[in-house]
Amino acid sequence: MIFHGNRIKLKDGISAEAAHEALALLRTAGEEIPAVLSFVVGTDIGADYDFGAVFVLADLDGYWEYLTHPAHSAAERGGLPMMEKFEAFDVTDDPDPEFGAKVADLQRRHVETDPVLAELMAALPTNLGSSRVQ
Repeated sequence: MIFHGNRIKLKDGISAEAAHEALALLRTAGEEIPAVLSFVVGTDIGADYDFGAVFVLADLDGYWEYLTHPAHSAAERGGLPMMEKFEAFDVTDDPDPEFGAKVADLQRRHVETDPVLAELMAALPTNLGSSRVQ
């Protein structure tokens, strides 16, 4: 089981309406991507982030399906330009010692196969965690 999380701090001046639309895209991703077993999208409490989302996936095949699904792409394209800081993280009970490297490879492939996403990720002022492609 994989809990894939996203933490988001918006740029100054982003309207509440624009933030609401971006969060709606994340909810749509949770609803439409078959690999997502459950999800939550809402306010991030306890850190220097505004919003967060967690998507529960069964395995790395599901993770790849999530990353490459059109609803996820729509959320990336709609949300990334509004972000001051973005952090992705993954929590798993998978005992594979190579799990982190496998997630990094999926994230790298995802960005490399989508030039628009690569530009959006490169433009992020701060990008931390498992989605940061080095």
